[in-house]
Amino acid sequence: MSKIKGDIKQMDETKGKTKRIAIYGKGGIGKSTIVSNVAAAYVEDCDVLVIGCDPKADTTRTLVGRRIPTILDVVREKKDASKEEILFKGYKDVKCVESGGPEPGVGCAGRGVIVAMKLLGKLETFSQDDVIIYDVLGDVVCGGFAVPLRENFADEVYIVTSGEYMSLYAANNICKGIKKLKSNLGGIICNRRGIENELEIVNAFAERIGSKVIGVIPRSELVQQSEIEAKTVVEKFPDSKQAELYRELAQTIFENQDFVVPEPMDPDEFDEFFRGFQ
Repeated sequence: MSKIKGDIKQMDETKGKTKRIAIYGKGGIGKSTIVSNVAAAYVEDCDVLVIGCDPKADTTRTLVGRRIPTILDVVREKKDASKEEILFKGYKDVKCVESGGPEPGVGCAGRGVIVAMKLLGKLETFSQDDVIIYDVLGDVVCGGFAVPLRENFADEVYIVTSGEYMSLYAANNICKGIKKLKSNLGGIICNRRGIENELEIVNAFAERIGSKVIGVIPRSELVQQSEIEAKTVVEKFPDSKQAELYRELAQTIFENQDFVVPEPMDPDEFDEFFRGFQ
């Protein structure tokens, strides 16, 4: 990962801006695990801010070692929240924020994202880091979850999926939002579930929408062992193959310059596509 330091210096000299990444995916597909481990890989070499935009507010738990207060929690108690009340430092000083969500059955889940983005902008949180990563729920249609893209807080998008039907269905729907907003899709991350022909299915999906698979993460018992202790694999098992795969994914994302506006399938096309692998 030492090459990232040189890449950041060059990026600062030529572009003068932060690397701003949004990672979307169906709930439960493992995007938060990927986000936290990629962030842990980046923070070995650079300043990183992670913004959890999932109502479960669990993105940063393995980076900080505990659940942190969410922005919605804080602003409910105090209208003029300070940066110190919403931003927490974790593994190797990675900066962590959780937008939060409403109580189950009450209110709009996307509201937390909207409130978070407004407050973080007001507090000038976005201009101080080399890399910003947003972890965004992708199987809810509420417009609040499009805020990182719609309001230009993120420059590039990656979608986490497995080869399972519902995961790919959600990924296809995410592509519809990306296309509508004319955002940059950098690729598909395959978080493997071990189903038959999984890589073939995910590669075919990526090709069908005009993109590519940018990383493959296998199932590993090290993930659960780490998360039980509220740690990332990169922290708990730094010399493992799994940790190295997260570092390689982080490097690939950082160096990626190949972006597309995806061409998602309509529901009938998607079903026909998936039936081709049965």
